Amino acid sequence: MTSQLFSPFELGSLRLENRIVVSPMCQYSAVDGSATDWHLIHLGNMALSGAALLIVEATAVEAQGRITPGCLGLYSDDNEAALRRVLEAVRGQSDMPIGIQIGHAGRKASSEPPWRGGQLIPADQGGWPPVAPSAVPMYPQEPAPLALDVAGIERIRDAFVASARRAAALGLDALELHCAHGYLLHEFLSPLSNHRDDRYGGALENRMRLPLEIFEAVRAAWPADRPLGVRISATDWVEGGWDLEQSVAFVHALKARGCDWIDASSAGVSPQQKITLGPGYQVPFARQIRAETGIATLAVGLITEAQQAEAIITDGDADLIGLGRGLLWEPRWPWHAAAALGGQVRTAKQYWRSLERRATGVFKNMEFGMR
Repeated sequence: MTSQLFSPFELGSLRLENRIVVSPMCQYSAVDGSATDWHLIHLGNMALSGAALLIVEATAVEAQGRITPGCLGLYSDDNEAALRRVLEAVRGQSDMPIGIQIGHAGRKASSEPPWRGGQLIPADQGGWPPVAPSAVPMYPQEPAPLALDVAGIERIRDAFVASARRAAALGLDALELHCAHGYLLHEFLSPLSNHRDDRYGGALENRMRLPLEIFEAVRAAWPADRPLGVRISATDWVEGGWDLEQSVAFVHALKARGCDWIDASSAGVSPQQKITLGPGYQVPFARQIRAETGIATLAVGLITEAQQAEAIITDGDADLIGLGRGLLWEPRWPWHAAAALGGQVRTAKQYWRSLERRATGVFKNMEFGMR
C-alpha cells in the first residue's frame, strides 16, 4: 500500500514530494536581525532531512518586532544579504523548496532567549519598548506596551509588505504570515489583548481587520505564482478569548483573499491558558478548519510517530504535517518514517551509503557501488 504521508501534494503552484514540512523554529542566533553561520548549519541540516518543504524561522519585519535581540529579521539590506548567503549555500546542496515565516512580536518583543529565562528585557538593560493593540501587558507585573496609533499600524503594515518583497527577491518558494502564539497579529485578533474602541477593536470584524489588511497587502506584493499561508492560534485556551469558531470565520476571510494554507497551532496570548496536552492535541483544529473551509491545513503539535502522522493524512484530518522540535531531536525523522511506511525521500548522495538493510529503497534515485 502506498504511504499517504509520502504522497505528493500541490501547495498552490508548489509541488511537494511528500507531506512533511519543517516548521519555522526560532534559533535566537542572529546579529542585528542578520543570519549567521549558525543558520547555515541549522538550515543546511534541515534541508537534508527528507522533508518536502523547509520554512525559515519567524522573521521580524522591523527591528522593534523581534522577539529577542537574537531573532532573525528581514527589514534591512544587511539582513537580506546575510540571508542570501545562507540560502545560496543551502541551495547548493539541496533542492528542497524553502519558505519563510514573517511576523511581528508585538508585546512579546524585547525578550531574553529561552536559555536566559525568556522574560522581558528592560530598556535600561538593552531592551526596547514593545508595541501592541492596547496598553495591556502580557503579565501584570510587566510595564504596559505602547498602544499603536493609526500611524504605527500603517508603518507595520508597510513593513510586512517590504519584508515580503525582500523574501520574493531572495527567491523563496513560499511565505507564511505569523498570526499565532500571542504575537502582534494574534494580539489584534484576541479580545484578551485587544481592548481598542476604534475600527481595529471590539467586534470580530474589527479585530480581524488589521491581519486581513496585512494579508491583502502582502498577497499583492508576493508573486501570484508562489503560495502564501497563515499560521494561526486556533484557540487561546482561555474562556472568553479567541476560539475555534472565530478562527473558522477568519480562515473563510483569508481563503477569499487568496490564502493557500493554514498552519493550525494554538495558544500563546495569555498566561491564563489551560492547555490539554496529548499526542496530536492540535490536530482537531486542523481537521475542523479543513472541513468547514476547504482550505489546505498543516497539523502541528506532539506529532512524533510515523503511523500517527500517516493516520492524520489518511483520515483527512490535515493535508500536511509540520515538525519542529521533533526534527531538532531527530533530524532524520522523515528517513525513519519512510522506512516504516514504505515511502521514499530525497537526500544527498554523500549519505546514500548510510542506508540500513531493513530500509532498502528509502532513498530516491539511489545508485551506489564500491570495489
